[in-house]
Amino acid sequence: MKFLEKALGFDSKQMKLKTEVIAGATTFLTMSYILAVNPSILSSTGMDKGALFTGTALAAAIATLLLAFMAKLPFAQAPSMGLNAFFAYTLCQAMGYSWQQSLAIMLIEGIVFILITFFNIRELILNSIPKNLRFAISAGIGMFIAFIGLKNAGIIVAKEGTFVGLGAFTPTCILGIIAILLSGILMARKVKGSLFYGIILATIIGIPLGVTSIPAGWLPVSAPQSITPVFCHFDFAGFINIKTLLVIFSLLIVNIFDTVGTLVGLAYKTGIVQPDGSIPHVKEAMMSDAIGTTCGALLGSSTITTYVESASGIAEGGRSGMTSFVVGLLFIISLLLSPIFLLIPGAATSGALVMVGVLMIDSVKKIDLSDVSEAFPSFITMITMVLCYSIADGICLGILSYVIVKLCTSQFKSLNATLVILSILFVINFICG
Repeated sequence: MKFLEKALGFDSKQMKLKTEVIAGATTFLTMSYILAVNPSILSSTGMDKGALFTGTALAAAIATLLLAFMAKLPFAQAPSMGLNAFFAYTLCQAMGYSWQQSLAIMLIEGIVFILITFFNIRELILNSIPKNLRFAISAGIGMFIAFIGLKNAGIIVAKEGTFVGLGAFTPTCILGIIAILLSGILMARKVKGSLFYGIILATIIGIPLGVTSIPAGWLPVSAPQSITPVFCHFDFAGFINIKTLLVIFSLLIVNIFDTVGTLVGLAYKTGIVQPDGSIPHVKEAMMSDAIGTTCGALLGSSTITTYVESASGIAEGGRSGMTSFVVGLLFIISLLLSPIFLLIPGAATSGALVMVGVLMIDSVKKIDLSDVSEAFPSFITMITMVLCYSIADGICLGILSYVIVKLCTSQFKSLNATLVILSILFVINFICG
């Protein structure tokens, strides 16, 4: 027990090992949908789905185990649901980067994140972005993720006259609707692991619909899929330009907000926040995130973040790194279950994507809508993320509109040098792009 206390912060006098293990299992079950969703999203870029499953599980395991030993907190980490969409749909599809170039961008972002965390620069970047825009970025990403879920299921399709519209009721579309309803109902009934169960049930329903395809000789357990097709496949060609620098900065912004916001929220749930508002081991938690992101890029996965689903384990009584240690072990064990997760069709994951969007839209209520100079840039941020099909463009246009509105209304005190410099770079990027 002395070892557990020193290594994972487990205090046998105040905590129970059984409770910590159950909490870890609960957190894993609640967030394990990422094992199905992340390969589904990233494989749209042409990456090997089996290798992506292995990379996702390993990246989540490494980051969470690092957090367990470094920060000793009951939180779990895995590829971000916003930044995997950024990788596939913004970098690869909208901006034209290859997935090899996108992995290189993720690697650089991870290394920069390590440096700014080590030198405490992240607070400077975080504080330079107005709080209302931070809330708008989170909500906008949620809307974008939900839109992707609707699009992947064929519920929303491209239409010549109106750009987008309701799709035909094909088997894939019907399965997507069922998946969304199942996930919503299970979550409304407060079923732990509702997103995971929704995906599994939708996958089973997809068999008679002809959407879920079971290969001959299928077995639920197998040796881990080879990671070779995506491991360290980096392409650094054509990197020295403003566009790539802005992309890396956008990734940093989203990652910092995502991680810090989640860490603060979870810290309050565990009751570890100090009277002065400080959070013990927060720098170590940020560092495990940064190292995890770098390792994730090596493994062919997208940026790592702390998962809000960790709250489910905290609700079960998880209070130490023992909880996150259990989560990390379960991600390693899941490597043997790749046939189950790779069987899941894209439409079956639509429920998880839409419900993640529902959870993230919660940030809208924190935006000061009474002040138009704050509400307008926030609205621009959210709507352009969806309509431009780009998280990066949403952030760029949101910050740019914020600076213009504040300048034109003589609210110079609301601006800072970082925002002004960014706006100039955004304008140059749009002109040159």
